[in-house]
Amino acid sequence: MRTLLATLAAALVVVVAPATAHAERVELGGVRVDLRPGTSQVVTVDHTRGVRATVSLWRLTTSGWKRQLTTRDGRTGYGGLVRGDRRVQGTGTTPLGTYGLTSTFGTHGTDPGAALPHHRIRRGDFWVQDNRSDFYNRLRNQRDGGFRWWLPSSHPDSSERLTDYPRQYEWSIVTDFNVEQVRHRGSGIFLHVNGRGATAGCVSAPRRTIRALVRLLDPARVPVIGIGR
Repeated sequence: MRTLLATLAAALVVVVAPATAHAERVELGGVRVDLRPGTSQVVTVDHTRGVRATVSLWRLTTSGWKRQLTTRDGRTGYGGLVRGDRRVQGTGTTPLGTYGLTSTFGTHGTDPGAALPHHRIRRGDFWVQDNRSDFYNRLRNQRDGGFRWWLPSSHPDSSERLTDYPRQYEWSIVTDFNVEQVRHRGSGIFLHVNGRGATAGCVSAPRRTIRALVRLLDPARVPVIGIGR
């Protein structure tokens, strides 16, 4: 368990490191995306109406950027969209901007055809949202301590028990939003399977779309997600 958690945490740090202030900017499907050095895979989230969005995967080819797959049934947060550096935890907002896609987790084991680091959800796994914890915005099991996992869901510092969302987190892709662990900015911004409606700040899409993305995303292509409106 500790080895798996360490692998996932390392992936978050390694992917964000190459970003620079002079990143190349492209527009794909109406979304402005800040590319990182080596990026040749991009997921775009184009907000359309309400909490709806078009989610697409793009790949850089010798003849330019080509769309590989798309769905109009993407969802965003119930609180709307807000610039990433202005987001506040607990507001249900989805952060605008470009973020790395670093790893995956879910209720299944590793897909042999997938390349991103993967963690299979186990009992006691949380995504830490406790602002007093050194593990804020990190995957952590309650047995390892270091955060107040017992806080009720009504508490503003309560963490997210991953096993409580078997539908949404059957397959989930981790973004590096707030990898710097800025307190009260929010944690656990994922690209996951659709639930019944809006998300609490993540981006979601139909199961078939997320399943395809898990198989197609390649860390060697430095994949990013661009969220726009």
